[in-house]
Amino acid sequence: MKPFRSRLTLILLLLVGISVLAAGLTMAKVFRDSHISSLEDYMGREIDLLEDLLELPPAPAAGEALPSVFEEEAKRLGSLTDSRVTFVARDGRVIGDSLGNTASMDNHLNREEIRTSVSGTPGHAVRYSDTLGRDMLYVAAPIVSSGGFDGYLRLSMSLDIVGEGLQRGWIIMGSALAILFLIAAVVSYRLAGGLTRPIEHIMDTANRISKLDYDARVGPMRQDEIGQLGASIDNMADSLQAQMHTIRDNESLLQNVLDNMTGGILMVNQDEKIGLVNRQAERMLGIRADRVVGRRYVELKRFYELTRFIEEGLQRKCRMHDELTLFVPEERLISLDGVPMTVLEESYHGMLFLFQDVSDIRRLERMRSEFVANVSHELKTPVAAVQGFAETLLAGGVKDEETARSFLKIIYDEGDRLNRLIGDILDLSKIESRRIQLDYAPVHVLTLFQSVSRVLEGAAEQKRIEIRLNVPEELFIEADEDRLRQIFLNLVGNGVSYTPDGGRIVIKAEEFTDERYDDERIRFSVSDNGIGIPKKDLPRIFERFYRVDKARSRSSGGTGLGLSIVKHLVELHRGTISVESELGVGSTFIVELPILQENP
Repeated sequence: MKPFRSRLTLILLLLVGISVLAAGLTMAKVFRDSHISSLEDYMGREIDLLEDLLELPPAPAAGEALPSVFEEEAKRLGSLTDSRVTFVARDGRVIGDSLGNTASMDNHLNREEIRTSVSGTPGHAVRYSDTLGRDMLYVAAPIVSSGGFDGYLRLSMSLDIVGEGLQRGWIIMGSALAILFLIAAVVSYRLAGGLTRPIEHIMDTANRISKLDYDARVGPMRQDEIGQLGASIDNMADSLQAQMHTIRDNESLLQNVLDNMTGGILMVNQDEKIGLVNRQAERMLGIRADRVVGRRYVELKRFYELTRFIEEGLQRKCRMHDELTLFVPEERLISLDGVPMTVLEESYHGMLFLFQDVSDIRRLERMRSEFVANVSHELKTPVAAVQGFAETLLAGGVKDEETARSFLKIIYDEGDRLNRLIGDILDLSKIESRRIQLDYAPVHVLTLFQSVSRVLEGAAEQKRIEIRLNVPEELFIEADEDRLRQIFLNLVGNGVSYTPDGGRIVIKAEEFTDERYDDERIRFSVSDNGIGIPKKDLPRIFERFYRVDKARSRSSGGTGLGLSIVKHLVELHRGTISVESELGVGSTFIVELPILQENP
């Protein structure tokens, strides 16, 4: 805007300069014309005065000698009037002149000042004098002297005096005009600044708004058209800012929705370029959005089945569904839907692909099927045994009382096993559905493990297994004592079951501070030197009915639900459980529980 202000100031100064120059020229012309007019009037009055004073004889006839009185009188009058004096006869002959030789002068009858003069009205003319070599003012009038002269008296004066006056006038006028020009320049600059400064401010504000600075405002201005323009700019900025806030809020909301979706989204536009990848899709596909957005989908070439699905979707432009197995890096089962993106069902913009990781769902479905199969099998086995031995006894085929008692003992054991299995199933169902109430109370840890050891003492002594306690005397924990006993009866009982004769089980408890939960906790470990667990079975060890060695587990009398119950009870106490094992060396189950439970 600075150049605009300079141009406006220059235009104003140019207009002022032209106006001042025109005024100067006009004033100069008026001054010159006025001065000449004053001289003409003055010289006309002199002629009238001289006419009354002159006593000249009549003009000689043509061809007669000119008396000297005319020339002498012309010179005398010339010195008195400080002008050139010329006597002209009625026929135009010059008969006397104060400066020149009358014999060499032309006839003056057609001279303008002679021709236009009439009695009482002098004639006048301004022209260049060849005799004197300068511009002259001529004034002539017909006169009749008392001595009998009847002709013309002409006075002439050099215009140099007018030029000198005009020059002085130019100096005075030029100085005044120069001062006026300077004043006009200052006024013009201030006027230009007053006009352009608000416009500059408006332009600056508009530029800031165009650069996304929506907080820029023109602010209060004068009450004219420029002020109204500034107010309009502010209103526009307010509207833009409100719209941008709405757009940003919507974008933020949309981004939050995309980032927190449980499913992945991959958008491919009509140019076959990836336009959008959300965070979940990045995790599922093991890619980064900043590296793939804007590039062709075929660059996902390590997912052959996926690129084929995308290609088919772009060709068909219709809804599609499929389930694909991807390795990122572990195996994942992905449910994939393709949806065409259209606006008003007319404009096609590409395909939107929705990813859903159904690995866990399929695993749970498989676990459910396995659970049903396992429950059926586990229930069928003792029922079949009871039924078989009962039929044998009912048929009367067993006469020996000792054999009958042995059969009845088997029926009783299988019934007890069936009862425990049903109890464990019901117990697990209650725990998983969170339908049990935990009765929290302070529990003396050492006393708890001593009672656990006493319960399992008989089974341990049969296999000559030592149960060693490494538990501080002063250690207490807030927990449901019955459920806590159930946890460690299962863990220690498993250790007794799967540890060879002459083995050892070590129960250890120690207090520690967990930075992850910001509370004090107790770490329990139940270690044995038994048969161990293969590494491939460790991830599934806490599943229902999962057995590493099915034949060994069944012979030990286990239901296959103990570790699953343990895991759920530990989680109900806001704890964690893990296992470390090496085949043929032994296993260690680690349970970490908070010392104090949160208030409900």
